[in-house]
Amino acid sequence: MTDASTWRRLGFLLTQLGTFASARFAERVRDLGLVPSDAGVLRLLSRNPGMSQRDLAGRLGTVPSRVVVLIDSLEDRGLVARTRSQNDRRNHELRLTDAGHATMGALRGIAEAHERELFASLDDEERRLLQGILAKLAAGFGLDAEVHPGYSERGQ
Repeated sequence: MTDASTWRRLGFLLTQLGTFASARFAERVRDLGLVPSDAGVLRLLSRNPGMSQRDLAGRLGTVPSRVVVLIDSLEDRGLVARTRSQNDRRNHELRLTDAGHATMGALRGIAEAHERELFASLDDEERRLLQGILAKLAAGFGLDAEVHPGYSERGQ
């Protein structure tokens, strides 16, 4: 294999593994009645309680109307509570409900099992090396390590 074909193959392998990992994660969270975008929003809100809808939209890189739809769905299922901000009555603060926290606990277990499955063929040193390389690549493209680019218009 020539150097040029190796480089082309790296992009393909990343895409192939990313697609596999995304599909497998979607299968796993489906058991909780969620889709990956639900899981991502719950994760962000668990780490940032009281985040406004506007801030959430900015963090996700999407339009506020898309966030309204996501939050409406999570609120209807009793996972997120939306309350008027005491500091700025134009904004809503978002927090996980008790059911949302319980779902996050289940999501953590799913994510850990997912990671174990994906990287089972690597030893600890290989996992650390891969983590460092992927983090460096993501940072080089200005990607937020906490947000999947699928939320934004450019990621769709």
